Amino acid sequence: MSSEASYDYSGGNGSITNRSEGEMASNEMRKFDTGATRGSEDGKPDYEGFLSPLTIIRYGQYMSAHRKQADGKMRASDNWQKGIPLKAYMKSLWRHVVELWALHRSRTPGDMGAGEYESVTEALCAVIFNASGYLHEIEKGRYERERGI
Repeated sequence: MSSEASYDYSGGNGSITNRSEGEMASNEMRKFDTGATRGSEDGKPDYEGFLSPLTIIRYGQYMSAHRKQADGKMRASDNWQKGIPLKAYMKSLWRHVVELWALHRSRTPGDMGAGEYESVTEALCAVIFNASGYLHEIEKGRYERERGI
């Protein structure tokens, strides 16, 4: 079985389904005490389980704080989706990974004051931003290739 996933971007509600080769959606139905029914969750990503609300909240705070540009203007929250070159993401990612690494090496978990907490979480959020942006560009490219865009 190939480890490369195929994507179905045409879900009725705009959802993206990730299915590994050979994996089929289950025809089983769930029935709730109320009588309501839903399709099986088998093979569907569990985003609620994969993500932490604490990290999403902190990342949102980081992104909001970094919307102000050097010229004082506010950029749109989705400005990064217009496209940033992979090389720019990679160079920034490395700078923030090295920053995080240095902070990690200089502190023990119980020895983190407010300033260090802010520095570490800022570096982590910057790593997430650059890794996510890089992944976004790769996935956007695959989506466009699959559709001949």
